[in-house]
Amino acid sequence: MEKEHQIFGIRAIIEAIQAGATVDKVYIQKEASSELMKDLMKVMKRGNINFSYVPAEKLNRLTPNNHQGAVATISPISFFDLESLIESVIENGKKPLFLILDQISDARNFGAIIRTAECTGVNGIIVQKAGSAPVNGDTVKTSAGAVFNIPICKVEHIKDAIFLLQASGIKTVAATEKTDQNIYDISLNEPVAIIMGSEDRGVNPSVLKIVDEKAKLPMFGTIGSLNVSVACGAFLYEAVRQRS
Repeated sequence: MEKEHQIFGIRAIIEAIQAGATVDKVYIQKEASSELMKDLMKVMKRGNINFSYVPAEKLNRLTPNNHQGAVATISPISFFDLESLIESVIENGKKPLFLILDQISDARNFGAIIRTAECTGVNGIIVQKAGSAPVNGDTVKTSAGAVFNIPICKVEHIKDAIFLLQASGIKTVAATEKTDQNIYDISLNEPVAIIMGSEDRGVNPSVLKIVDEKAKLPMFGTIGSLNVSVACGAFLYEAVRQRS
């Protein structure tokens, strides 16, 4: 974690949240229970800030300073409002191409996906506030700076984002092995949002129930899956091919 993208100390984090800083995630020391920590928990709950409990050793690795049991990461970018972004893309006469990442948690995979998305003309990336990889130094580096060139939206729930996209006339396609339909047999030459799942479990089953279509990549080797950033690239470039 780059030092310029972190805040340490309970009071400093509370003030940052109340001032409207883009706090990506807060790491809280396990079993910390001071009155000030309780105040921080209340402020995070009101602001719907993503947090997790970690051992003191992790906090000590994040910063050598007196962290008081709390370290926060600050995003180097500002996030976009999804509804406004959809309206803007449609009004500009573009054929929308969105990418939804269903709780991809590895910052380097996230950065690699952002880089490919920027190269393939994706209009916006949608992630869930809880459980998603932070935009940190690793993300920025792996994206080769593309994170500053493509809109990223944070939403409360992936399913709500899907319903909003569908209501806007944008087809949703989930990348999953749980289908007989090949990616090369469906249309991506229309307003579409592609959904990629997490590294360990893929797209959430509750999400698969509400998408318009499901598609998979053909696999010929003995290994049954690709790295998510590689699979995402294959899906996006198939969209590019169909739209060319």
